[in-house]
Amino acid sequence: MILIRSGRRLIAAAALLFLLPASLALADSPIKRIHSTNFGIDQGEIEEITAQMQAAVDGDFLNGALLLVGNGKGVGVLESVGLLSPENPKPVNQDSIFRIYSMTKPIVSVAIMTMVEDGLMALDDPVSNFIPEFADAQVIDRETSELSPARNAMTIEHLLTHESGLIQAIFSPDSELGQMYASELRGDLSARELAAKIGRLPLYFEPGTVWHYGHSTDVLGAVLEVAGGQTLDLVLQERIFEPLGMDETWFWVPEREAFRIAEPIHGAAMTDNTVPRRMLSGGGGLNSTAEDYVRFAEMLLNGGEYRGARIIEEATLEQMLEPKIEEDVSREYYFFGPVGDWGLGFHLQPTTDNPDGPYNFGWRGIGGTIFIVDQENDFYMIYMEQKWGGPPAPFNNNIAQQVVYEAIRN
Repeated sequence: MILIRSGRRLIAAAALLFLLPASLALADSPIKRIHSTNFGIDQGEIEEITAQMQAAVDGDFLNGALLLVGNGKGVGVLESVGLLSPENPKPVNQDSIFRIYSMTKPIVSVAIMTMVEDGLMALDDPVSNFIPEFADAQVIDRETSELSPARNAMTIEHLLTHESGLIQAIFSPDSELGQMYASELRGDLSARELAAKIGRLPLYFEPGTVWHYGHSTDVLGAVLEVAGGQTLDLVLQERIFEPLGMDETWFWVPEREAFRIAEPIHGAAMTDNTVPRRMLSGGGGLNSTAEDYVRFAEMLLNGGEYRGARIIEEATLEQMLEPKIEEDVSREYYFFGPVGDWGLGFHLQPTTDNPDGPYNFGWRGIGGTIFIVDQENDFYMIYMEQKWGGPPAPFNNNIAQQVVYEAIRN
């Protein structure tokens, strides 16, 4: 029995089953429940994991959270705890809406690769073919601030691998270029306008020489708009969401669905995701549900196809999962240091003590979400919470991944 926090009180979930569509999959839901032992996870292990999640809620670190483990046969673990917010005492479930932030990036990266397959672009195409402001790029010297012409043209592949020379103010706030980003990239810009402004700024390093997280996927969103001849929401609808049936993944949430939005308990309030904005951020603008993201994750686990709808060819996905941080590429800013690698839009993290793989792949969102796909062990995992600042919680997206692997291996 799952306990759900309401203020300081604990309420038995059994008394709230009529409120929990997570346990009552709808007819068109992608979630078919199967036994957790299909993944080597027993009921005792599920209860231990759920208790850890609940402890984070009871300690007022989180309002609520959800953990899901599945594969092409179905979902074997679907545990949720807590409420959407103190002001909205509805239980978190598979239909709750989360700001997935950078879990937008893999969706955009897959969309780019569908255009590569269709011949609308190539990985070695210069970005300036689509965003002219990137022509004649200059690299800033981090010591002297002097500018010099870039020797390498930034390509579509550089954007996918975060080896583009682009950064983001939040990840480099003390650098001169980071301060330029903070100053110049203001206002409600469109994806194309943001990319143009970035293109007029210097690069932080020579393309292809350093891994550095930043606005690369936002620029890919603008590239999709130019190549597709329509705004990013329509490109993603056509190439990803409609064929997968992801009808509850949006850049902004319809007002009629606002009652399902999860909120953080600490820090400043997250952006009101019901307000339409001109900026459709390919790097972090989407909102989604666990149920909707299952469709995307299952497609990736199944080699690019979801229940008869092929999004990308299996060979294309395999190409996306090839390690791209070569020996001559600096890992100075790589989040995982010497561990793992990066593909064309996904993290690649070893699932054993062997640093050379096998890898799982996926990515996370700054608001507390994560998804991973593990082809070797035939499962995907989705973890959803909303946390923005505050003290470190006893359960989070890193621990979610850790405890799932521990349970599978026991």
